Amino acid sequence: MNKIYPDAAAALEGLAFDGMTIMAGGFGLCGIPENLITALRDSGAKDITAISNNAGVDDFGLGLLLQTRQIKKMVSSYVGENATFEKQYLNGELELEFNPQGTLAERIRAGGAGIPGFYTKTGVGTLIAEGKEHKDFNGETYIMETGLVADVALVKAWKADAEGNLVYRKTARNFNPMMATAGKVTVVEVEQLVETGSLDPDHIHTPGIFVDRIIVGTHEKRIEKRTTREA
Repeated sequence: MNKIYPDAAAALEGLAFDGMTIMAGGFGLCGIPENLITALRDSGAKDITAISNNAGVDDFGLGLLLQTRQIKKMVSSYVGENATFEKQYLNGELELEFNPQGTLAERIRAGGAGIPGFYTKTGVGTLIAEGKEHKDFNGETYIMETGLVADVALVKAWKADAEGNLVYRKTARNFNPMMATAGKVTVVEVEQLVETGSLDPDHIHTPGIFVDRIIVGTHEKRIEKRTTREA
């Protein structure tokens, strides 16, 4: 099975559709699948539910899909850097399902592991807990959260071989490994494609069994917020 595709548009061919649910890796602008996000925008798919830690910034990352109003719902934990997101949400044009960050990570991990739900103390007694099942364990109250699965997971990795074994680099790992397991189809963009067998098995973060399509991208790697001081 050839998993290598020539570009992002080819890798998404036949996968994008109206009403789809996607996962998009990254934290801020670190480790985001920027080429695949652009290709998804260009596909014209709309009414998308996007599961991602955040929504990028106004003109980069998932912010591109907000600009074109292709996203109808975000499942996120932080959205503070995107004015387009804020405006659409406050105007009632965008649905938002807020999650504590650890809960979001665990919901994705659970979905990838085939676990439909789990109990956590995080959010008990807050708005997060409203409408959710409560249960006591050892005298402590927990709420049930459901696992998350996407039609397509968009993942960014550092290296891959032709079998789809992935290595992430430092903090760019973030949500990507969990999302790679939780997509019905997982599409990955990488910086380097290496020869199969050249990766140390002990250094592989995501086994190739989870990966369906791969592209080699060129990456802008923007700095989300630059802080400087006088010398």
